[in-house]
Amino acid sequence: MSQAMINMYISFFAMILMFISVATAVFSKLKLKGIFRGIVLTFSFICLMVSGLIVFLIVIGGPTATL
Repeated sequence: MSQAMINMYISFFAMILMFISVATAVFSKLKLKGIFRGIVLTFSFICLMVSGLIVFLIVIGGPTATL
């Protein structure tokens, strides 16, 4: 598998993490209370930070060579 395809799959994983982050944040704001709300929001924040780091690394990596 080429480096470009690996980067694409990694960026898809980052987008899925962003979606999970949004979904869990909305769920916790609407349905949860107390300590569970804080735990789910913390999980959401961690997902967002990890996905942002992945996207940053993919973008900084620059374009890949085509063969």
